[in-house]
Amino acid sequence: MKLKNLEMMLQRLAGFTRPRAALEQYQTPAPLAARLLFHALMKGDIEEKRVVDLGCGTGVLAIGAALLGAASVTGVDIDESALAVARENAALLETEVTFIAADIREGCRDVSGGACDTVVMNPPFGAQKAHADRPFIDCALVIAPVTYSIFNAGSAQFVQAYTAHRAEITEKVGGAFPIKRTFAFHTKDVQEIGVEILRLKRTV
Repeated sequence: MKLKNLEMMLQRLAGFTRPRAALEQYQTPAPLAARLLFHALMKGDIEEKRVVDLGCGTGVLAIGAALLGAASVTGVDIDESALAVARENAALLETEVTFIAADIREGCRDVSGGACDTVVMNPPFGAQKAHADRPFIDCALVIAPVTYSIFNAGSAQFVQAYTAHRAEITEKVGGAFPIKRTFAFHTKDVQEIGVEILRLKRTV
């Protein structure tokens, strides 16, 4: 599958029906999701691999991984309503994804389905709650040797320091994340923020 085809398929997926600001629920844009997944595919980290999407929301990254030939895909999220949309999205594109309702802060291995080959994720950036991304990083490094994650632009230095002696950043890809007016505190119809996709390789 070509990158553009993947992007077009992901654009068909429904977003959050009742987004929650506290969870920073923003639909991962199809172009950004496709870029992350295709980059992971080219590195040999998707096809025939066991993939887990932490904080999967409506399932964009999880479903994309399934479309690209992952051996198995599990999506984990705390929000049951988001998972209901994710299941509908998976059915729409005729993909097989296991979705689990769980809080990764309460025991990562159990809630994620155990060890896997690759984690893909778009964790909270910490705009509503400082360091909200840390449990996701911690969990990813426990269950997978390789992680692809979206962060605010300029986060690489923090991530490298936070994961010191546990992982190293082996790739950094820049991108843009357009956020549509979703909550009352938004002042623009669309606010585009710079992001970076980081590939983390576990070192222990």
